[in-house]
Amino acid sequence: QVQLVESGGGLVQAGGSLRLSCAASGRTVSSYTMGWIRQAPGKEREFVAAISSSPHYAYSADSVKGRFIISRDNAKNTVFLQMNSLKPEDTAVYYCAADRSSQRIVRLENDYWGQGTQVTVSS
Repeated sequence: QVQLVESGGGLVQAGGSLRLSCAASGRTVSSYTMGWIRQAPGKEREFVAAISSSPHYAYSADSVKGRFIISRDNAKNTVFLQMNSLKPEDTAVYYCAADRSSQRIVRLENDYWGQGTQVTVSS
């Protein structure tokens, strides 16, 4: 089992930045691909970014490329999402995700989910 706990969400003005963190616990979590998935009000969940365990290959959705950066600290079993140049359309609940397969995270079929953290971007 893998447990995921997100933190760092909040309210920010358009153009601002936020950093999300996800602390993972459980056996061999450092070998999992970690990622972020979001769900905006009234919309379906969508893939945001993922990063493999080692080496740290990173993937991101076109909608956030150049603005969001995913990183991880395997020693602390933590994954981060640095969100810059935030837009009102980035408003969503952001979920931490974990799976042995990066493609399963991209397809939103990952085995493990966090409880989510709200990010609200005001215009």
